[in-house]
Amino acid sequence: MDKVILRRGREESIRRFHPWVFSGSVAKIEGTPKEGDLVGVWTSDGEMIASGHYQIGSITVRILCFGPEAPSDGFYTEMLRRALEMRISVGLHGNPGTNCYRLVHGEGDNLPGLVIDWYDGVCVLQAHSAGMFRDRHRIADALKEVYGPSLKAVYDKSSGTAPYKAGLDLQDGYLYKADGFEDGDTVVLENGHKFLVNWTEGQKTGFFLDQRENREKVGRIAAGHNVLNLFCYTGGFSIYALDNGAKSVTSVDSSRKAMEMVDRNVALSGADPSRHTSICDDAIEYLKVIPEGKFDLIIVDPPAFAKHRGALRNALRAYQRLSTAAISKVARGGFVFTFSCSQVVDKEAFSLAVFSAAAATGRKVRILDRLNQPGDHAVNIYHPEGEYLKGLLLYVE
Repeated sequence: MDKVILRRGREESIRRFHPWVFSGSVAKIEGTPKEGDLVGVWTSDGEMIASGHYQIGSITVRILCFGPEAPSDGFYTEMLRRALEMRISVGLHGNPGTNCYRLVHGEGDNLPGLVIDWYDGVCVLQAHSAGMFRDRHRIADALKEVYGPSLKAVYDKSSGTAPYKAGLDLQDGYLYKADGFEDGDTVVLENGHKFLVNWTEGQKTGFFLDQRENREKVGRIAAGHNVLNLFCYTGGFSIYALDNGAKSVTSVDSSRKAMEMVDRNVALSGADPSRHTSICDDAIEYLKVIPEGKFDLIIVDPPAFAKHRGALRNALRAYQRLSTAAISKVARGGFVFTFSCSQVVDKEAFSLAVFSAAAATGRKVRILDRLNQPGDHAVNIYHPEGEYLKGLLLYVE
């Protein structure tokens, strides 16, 4: 392996198991690694302390193994087996009411740069690094070993996540299909609720699995309420609300394809269609024009407003404006679920933005719950940056 040699004293974070080597910590590189190559990480004193995928940018190495040993031939099989064992232990895999979950959550499962979601036998893979993309066939083979005959297919959907400047052949497609597997929309179960998933055309891997537990919380409150689901995508929160007795649900998203899937999911749920309204519109603009008090439960789950630190200030302003509008419009005694999935926005900054929004409305607001990502989107304790989803459940007088 080529060597990445650290500046003196810069090895301490690696000894504390942080999975990234930043470019500013690198003294020199011995060899000519290509992006995605496996490299060794060495101290200035000549000790190899880790190995991982080399990349060009602010993160120079995403670490796969700590210590002097490089990943073995069975590395991916072992790591995926550990990931599955954890999902089994928390009651996800083999759960009759839930057959979709995240199997690999990057650094949270000690596989930085890799995401794998499981949809009733189909694994959808997204590589966020050149190294993981180049290893995708090895990963697919490891999935076959770990899941055995229960694995129906492995679909690579890395074209929108892997670094396009690395000279990779970024074409989505199947890495594996079992005999008899038929492509198309798949119906999955989440906490007993049915959803259609299309991993080839949908956002991310086809469904936002990270809101599973928060959708259940919406369901517990929704009975008898008029619900507004903003940035609804394919209607996850909407279906939970309908299935749990909401008086009415209005779903809003700017994507026409997403709204078509919402309508199909509502039909799949068996809910009375008169209780649901689909609106293809900009969620922010729609929120501006609705009358105050029309809805007594509002869900605000926007896309990431900040994907890098340079966008942080504008993102916080956007979260504040959205929360101000939702808090001002919700009925007296109503609820607001408000979220941020921007990794660079931490819990404190998000809470302060919502506090400022509440203060601007002059209404009395209580925090009933602090919301986050579920266990299958695990956070590596040595990599707190992995805690990206945060939210608040508010009660507004």
